[in-house]
Amino acid sequence: MNRYLRLGVNIDHVATLRNARGGRFPDPVRAARLAAEAGADGITAHLREDRRHIGDEDIERLVAESALPLNLEMAATEEMLAIALRHKPHAVCLVPEKRTEVTTEGGLDADGGRETLARYVQELGAAGVRVSLFIDPEVRQIDAARDLGAPVVELHTGAYCDADPGAGRGSELTRLTQAAAHAEAVGIECHAGHGISYGTVGPIAAIKTIVELNIGHFLIGEAVFVGLKEAIAHMRELMNEARPGATRP
Repeated sequence: MNRYLRLGVNIDHVATLRNARGGRFPDPVRAARLAAEAGADGITAHLREDRRHIGDEDIERLVAESALPLNLEMAATEEMLAIALRHKPHAVCLVPEKRTEVTTEGGLDADGGRETLARYVQELGAAGVRVSLFIDPEVRQIDAARDLGAPVVELHTGAYCDADPGAGRGSELTRLTQAAAHAEAVGIECHAGHGISYGTVGPIAAIKTIVELNIGHFLIGEAVFVGLKEAIAHMRELMNEARPGATRP
């Protein structure tokens, strides 16, 4: 029987819409509740240094009010470490961050940043927070995550999703498949995310060694046309079709 594939919904851009005008609407916490009703298994939110979308109060409310576990994306900085240790979300995903980027441009260099990352992985883990490293689908990065003691990696799927259908996308899918298999072989749980849409989710969801997908921007955009619950529910259906016979634990 296929392994159940979890869906984490990134609600950052609900906050982007709110911040475009100010005030309290639309409310990211309401989005988290709707995601739960639509079949999501978790919520992801990226607290950026410049607070361009999710803010500190959002994190506090999501931890206190959401029925779903929170995966807090953050850069490896002293400020973010202190916030994570104060709120103790279910999980923290360490990501690279540049002020000038529109969205995350690539994976974290876990191999080159071992000395810096070690303390973050250790302190968060000691506090009972599950640590993930957002990395490109490369064996050396997965091995670095293992050496650092991170229990989870999240593979950056942007290159696959952005590639032209055909040979280019096929080669990127092979990279993801091989990386996910290697992660499982070395004892690391494998997640994936970035840029996933209805048109690209199927082949990724079919990779049996991936246990969670984190999807956000596409779903919030699609919600403009069909509603958030409907957008998430359809993504959940496509994931289930790629894993026939899998049942939610």
